[in-house]
Amino acid sequence: MGVGVSVFTITLGLILKFAISADAMTDPVDIHVIGVILIIVGGVTFALQLLMMSRAQQRGPRFENRRDERMYDGDNPPR
Repeated sequence: MGVGVSVFTITLGLILKFAISADAMTDPVDIHVIGVILIIVGGVTFALQLLMMSRAQQRGPRFENRRDERMYDGDNPPR
């Protein structure tokens, strides 16, 4: 899941938890519990996504840019 999906999941959980009244729902499933579960899942995935993004930045570029070294040979500048 990306950061956007995590934020969407948290938002959906907040809507289910706080914007829908329990009296309006007569289902056997408690909608507020589903909202709390979505908030927790969204928060955990958001934290994991940030952790993975920070680790990717610490490693640096994946490939070295050697194009300039091959094109320029001391006495012969590139044309």
